[in-house]
Amino acid sequence: MTKQEIRIRDLFLITLGCALYALGLVSININNHLAEGGITGITLILRFWFQIDPAYSSLLLNIPLIIVGYKFLGRNALLLTIYGTVMLSVFLWLWQRLPVQLNLHHDLFIAGVMAGLCGGFGSGLIYRAGGTTGGSDVVARVIERQRGISMGRTLLGFDVIVLTLSLSYLDVRHMMYTLLASFIFSQVVDFTQEGAYAARGILIISDDYQAIADDIMTHLDRGTSLFHAEGGYQHADKRVIYCVVAPNEISLIKRIIAQHDEKAFISIINVHEVLGEGFTYERKRRSIF
Repeated sequence: MTKQEIRIRDLFLITLGCALYALGLVSININNHLAEGGITGITLILRFWFQIDPAYSSLLLNIPLIIVGYKFLGRNALLLTIYGTVMLSVFLWLWQRLPVQLNLHHDLFIAGVMAGLCGGFGSGLIYRAGGTTGGSDVVARVIERQRGISMGRTLLGFDVIVLTLSLSYLDVRHMMYTLLASFIFSQVVDFTQEGAYAARGILIISDDYQAIADDIMTHLDRGTSLFHAEGGYQHADKRVIYCVVAPNEISLIKRIIAQHDEKAFISIINVHEVLGEGFTYERKRRSIF
């Protein structure tokens, strides 16, 4: 089995992503009274009602979540989540004390667009590096493993609850612009990282199928299936690996495959789950190492 190492590039992307996300939250969301979903949204609620700095509340809220979820995360995912959580708090603290002002002339439409762009691009970079900033991502992972409920549904439900609670200090007008920011956020994350919440099905064709499958199960804790296939030209017997992963795990799974077989073929598929009716899929991209 190949030991997976954290790369400097991943840490750089997570650092940059946290800096952008925190900048948008401090300079746009907070300054223009826009809410946010997830754990970050809870920190904004605590800031309004109890004057608690989000830099501190974000870290404190994430510590117990990471402790609870550590056994559901692989080694690298856990370390990158801890790193992302700490860096987010660092940049939230920093941007509140540096004179960085984005003059949007109190235009809520522009503020909503900019909040979505800044937060979405920052989060996309974090997910692309295989990391998270903790919070609701960890909760969703635990619920997925324990209850079989998809991460996307859990994250959406959590965001709805937090945004509803945010009405305790926001009016409906500001909430509507928050929803605009959330929509743009999701689209930008899709563009940057190929989607934050949707699952991805991966088909892998390689002569080293068993070693690749073993490493996926070991390092990602994801189940794999092996299918028999026949080559169309030489009619050679082949094995095809199929597994479903979260989008922020795609970079790691490519790394695992490349370390065993740089000529392996993979096909990444959008998986749309329909309970009780199987699933449909849409081919997203093909790539050859």
